[in-house]
Amino acid sequence: MEEKLRALTDRVNQLARAYYVEDAPQVSDGEYDALFDQLLELEKEAGYSLPDSPTRRVGGEPLTAFLPHTHLGRLWSLDKVRTKDDLLAWGERVERLLAAAGAPKPDYALEYKFDGLTINLTYENGRLVAGATRGNGVVGEAILPQIMTIRSLPLTIPFAGKMEVQGECYMRLSVLADFNAKATEPLKNARNAAAGALRNLDPQVTASRHLDCACYNVGYIQGKTLTDQAEMLAFLREQGFPVSDYTEYFSSIQAVYDAIVAAEGRRETLDFLIDGMVVKVRDFQARQILGSTDRFPRWAMAFKFAAEETTTVVEDVTWEVGRTGKLTPRAHLEPVELCGATIRHATLNNWDDIQRKRIGIGSRVFLRRSGDVIPEILGAVPGDQPQAPIQKPEHCPACGAHVEHRGVHLFCTNSLSCRPQIVARLAHFASREAMDIEGFSEKTANQMVEELGFSAIAELYTLTPQRLEGLSGFGPKRIENLLSAIQNSKTPALGAFIFAIGIPNVGAKTARDLARHFGTLEALRQAPLDALLQIQDVGEVVAMSIRDFFQDPFIAGQVDKLLEEGVSPQAETKPQRQSPLTGKTVVVTGTMERMDRKQIEALIETLGGKAAGSVSKKTSLVVAGPGAGSKLEKARELQIPVMDEAAFFAMVEEDI
Repeated sequence: MEEKLRALTDRVNQLARAYYVEDAPQVSDGEYDALFDQLLELEKEAGYSLPDSPTRRVGGEPLTAFLPHTHLGRLWSLDKVRTKDDLLAWGERVERLLAAAGAPKPDYALEYKFDGLTINLTYENGRLVAGATRGNGVVGEAILPQIMTIRSLPLTIPFAGKMEVQGECYMRLSVLADFNAKATEPLKNARNAAAGALRNLDPQVTASRHLDCACYNVGYIQGKTLTDQAEMLAFLREQGFPVSDYTEYFSSIQAVYDAIVAAEGRRETLDFLIDGMVVKVRDFQARQILGSTDRFPRWAMAFKFAAEETTTVVEDVTWEVGRTGKLTPRAHLEPVELCGATIRHATLNNWDDIQRKRIGIGSRVFLRRSGDVIPEILGAVPGDQPQAPIQKPEHCPACGAHVEHRGVHLFCTNSLSCRPQIVARLAHFASREAMDIEGFSEKTANQMVEELGFSAIAELYTLTPQRLEGLSGFGPKRIENLLSAIQNSKTPALGAFIFAIGIPNVGAKTARDLARHFGTLEALRQAPLDALLQIQDVGEVVAMSIRDFFQDPFIAGQVDKLLEEGVSPQAETKPQRQSPLTGKTVVVTGTMERMDRKQIEALIETLGGKAAGSVSKKTSLVVAGPGAGSKLEKARELQIPVMDEAAFFAMVEEDI
């Protein structure tokens, strides 16, 4: 019996390691689940499980309290800098101290500073025997049952000596999104989700969060000497520990800073939170020379990025009407500095989102902003009590029409004369990726509606110089230029026209795919649901949006009016010559330098390829730049060819 248990336990552990640590699954989820269930039955029959059984990861009985745990080696905090000058000053100080001791100039290791919760793992005789929080660096809280639920952490290792390993426990952003999509009460953010899970007395709650870990340090070890950071990380990998994919080594602190700037630029592309970078002297002997203060090691420094998250107060909520009639709540906030900007407003997404996050007027809330993304309210601070509830509107704030609740959103029912809808539709129709009417802005659209009484897009093509003369800011030259631009827009590419008319859930790329597939507007208008579903990235929701859009009598009439006014969408021309991309599906991800991603995608289609937004088995090639995240990981998982920007342009140079 024990031999059967040993063999099956080893097999399931090996498959779990391939999936969770090596990102190289060897069997389907169904096959893994079947083996796992088989192991459960065998353990039930035997009446026991082995110490490293993966069945121990599902979470046991709740604890009554956390016990203190004394670490074998001290867990240090890190000193922090936020500017280039301060980082360079630290590097100069390190190099000066080493030079004074007769040591050579150091190399530096650079790692992500994961925004999670530090854990300390103790192994003895090859088995995980203890796990704890950092605590005060000397004593933490014992949380072994919670730690055992983290599937990427090994329960047994080849090394038999006693050792402690530190790592940062975190929740992937994609996992958080999946969790919140199903949760009755969403988690506020990934960091709190991880910390809350590990410090929850019920290990089953921890298990439900599907946490990850990145191990980065051996704090104590018996019977082995490690000499530098690279050797230590290699040792951790050999033992089966999950280690960050990103560690770089540099010979100058200036090069370290340049790499930090690059890392901050790709921060928002990662599937996990980082709040900075950690710089360490690579050589362990040099670390001994440098020593520590009472609080920090002198051989390491954390470079903190600008905060992406803070708290503030919701002072008011107003509702804005978009081009589809959707009402979006806009929170007016107590001003707060975040990511180098003063934030006064944030989105609340929809009415259902307000309810789930339990937000009211006067609520203190978590606020997050990443890069140039619109700030988002994540949820109310626990224990906060709002001054008043947010009122659900029954009538459109713009036109007074009745409001309908469809799915999670509220919609104005007046699509004929609700002015914000008409303004937004006009501005979208004229935008660069749509009809590309030069000189036609949202301000112009507002003038058309407010001053000329526009109620339909087709009225653009009836404009005369006389009608425009009275508008503010419209002199003879501007009138001439605008009318010329409108006239030139009458022969758009079919894909641009499809995007311009504003089909719900259809973006610019999907519009181009529809144009290439159907060839003519009429073919698309008559397309049945099953034909629409044949197109890559068009699922049931998008297909039904397209069908319902063209079946609406009012919309059909508006499209006909555009055609009557001389608008004539042109079929997408396919390249006549062959290129290395002909017939291939290509995904572009990460940061590009020679062109931006949209320009490269347009080039791919010009050369006979198909630019796709997601990686699948149908993908022929992935072009990956710095900061490529989950799409690159998926490509490697599916063994799809990957090349960088330089290699891509070298391949197509003769065809450009």
